[in-house]
Amino acid sequence: MTDFDFIIVGSGAAGGAAAWKLCAHGFKVVCLERGPEIDPSTYPTTQPDWEILKKSQSNPVISERQNEFDYPVDDSASPIAICNYNAVGGSTILYSGHFPRFRPKDFSLKTDENIAEDWPLSYADLKPWFEVNEYQMSVSGLEGDPYYPDVKNLLPPVPLGQTGTILAKAFNRKNWHWWPSYSAISTTNRRGRAACMNLGPCNTGCPQGAKSTTDNTYIPRAKAMGLKMIPTAAVSKILVEGGRATGVVWYDRASKPQHMRARHGVILAASAIGTPRLLLNSATEDHPNGLANRSDRVGRNLMIHPLGYVEGIFPEALDTHIGPQGCMLYSLEHYRTSQADHELGYMMHALRGSGPVETALSAFQRRKLKFGNDLYQDFDDFFHKQVVISIICEDMPELENRIVLDFKNNDYTGTPGIKVHYKMNNNTKKMMTHGMGRAREVMAEAGATRSYASGPVRNAGWHTMGTACMGRDPAKSVVDQTGQAHDVPGLYVVDSSVFVTGSCVNPANTIQSVALYLSDRIAQQVKHGS
Repeated sequence: MTDFDFIIVGSGAAGGAAAWKLCAHGFKVVCLERGPEIDPSTYPTTQPDWEILKKSQSNPVISERQNEFDYPVDDSASPIAICNYNAVGGSTILYSGHFPRFRPKDFSLKTDENIAEDWPLSYADLKPWFEVNEYQMSVSGLEGDPYYPDVKNLLPPVPLGQTGTILAKAFNRKNWHWWPSYSAISTTNRRGRAACMNLGPCNTGCPQGAKSTTDNTYIPRAKAMGLKMIPTAAVSKILVEGGRATGVVWYDRASKPQHMRARHGVILAASAIGTPRLLLNSATEDHPNGLANRSDRVGRNLMIHPLGYVEGIFPEALDTHIGPQGCMLYSLEHYRTSQADHELGYMMHALRGSGPVETALSAFQRRKLKFGNDLYQDFDDFFHKQVVISIICEDMPELENRIVLDFKNNDYTGTPGIKVHYKMNNNTKKMMTHGMGRAREVMAEAGATRSYASGPVRNAGWHTMGTACMGRDPAKSVVDQTGQAHDVPGLYVVDSSVFVTGSCVNPANTIQSVALYLSDRIAQQVKHGS
């Protein structure tokens, strides 16, 4: 029996937005999420051992966390570990909330710079959906950024604080662009959610509910319009009948298989890691290499945003513990530069300091903290005195950077896990070196007495993109400009898997805006039969 119009797999950034939009069009929608529904009162920062929990139950690195709701991930062949989270709300529960848009030129790299391929849609196509998304996600920020002149109607920005002010003045003296972060954080009481109280470690989950996640924005609003949300439902395979995607096979917590069908199709929003895993695992006699894989592009062109890390140590204690850790200020001064020996560019993203345990471990690993008479002084030399600038490097899509099935490691449903094959190319290495050098200049200008640079940071693979890219040419892409698979009608992808290129800014806002755009296109196609 078919009780639903659409099945959505995944409830994170893309899945939550897609569910809301399709429900708003009047469709009957079910969303299957392999993780549980989590009570915010149990998030780590409600407990004194929050830094230990951050490394265990709320560890974003899936290969380290590997809880009962995860699938096996072998990223040992990659310098960058894969970060995500399986729960209602997906990775938005643990993301920092930094929320810029991709810029207009990010969609036309082939035309403008003869790099990679152009997207089959433009910034102008997405602009109204950015505006919808920023309202639904209660985005805060400051209007007037010369890099984003059309971003408006924002909540008041997250305060820069003492630390941000010091860095901002240093950028000014360098005559480099900077701007307060666009943040998916409510800075005022809004729509039943309390304002941010500057607790700090947003990336362990926000018990205040001020950080916008899909489980406190899109999903409850979709439920009010009829969405059926099923947590702890691990989808293993997409069903194809008569050449068309008609449903899925999923397993409940008792490892019992369930079959579910939908009238109009299946929408994948399981991330750029989970979506290719499902497509590859759904091979049939007609699709022996996996669904939607006639082009051999499923799992390929993985982009991760390699991260460089520069930590400045200041002589006096600062307010590095006050305010969202990942939402202070950023710079696009080097988004594109003709004065470097690399193509593309990077974002400089300033971060507040870490907690006491992480601070102590960091100092210990650098042999700057020793047990003995000087222990407390060694710790005091770092705590509340660390400021970080991360270098977020734009990736180029490359066929050999990819996700493949790992048939030696299955999850509890018997479905294979994945292996990650990823290497940084020379252009990215040059870009990261350039960025870390510029960040050290800023730190010195701001008054840091010393700085440390390293990269790529291993536990930083948050921004996965590109493994089921969209395009008009079926020989070079997996889905078309509406998100529908070229060779499997009724099968859609709306998450960051469809990204053609990756920009150098955090992708969450663009992921959701693309999901809204594609969901609206899907709805219009079904309604009008086009």
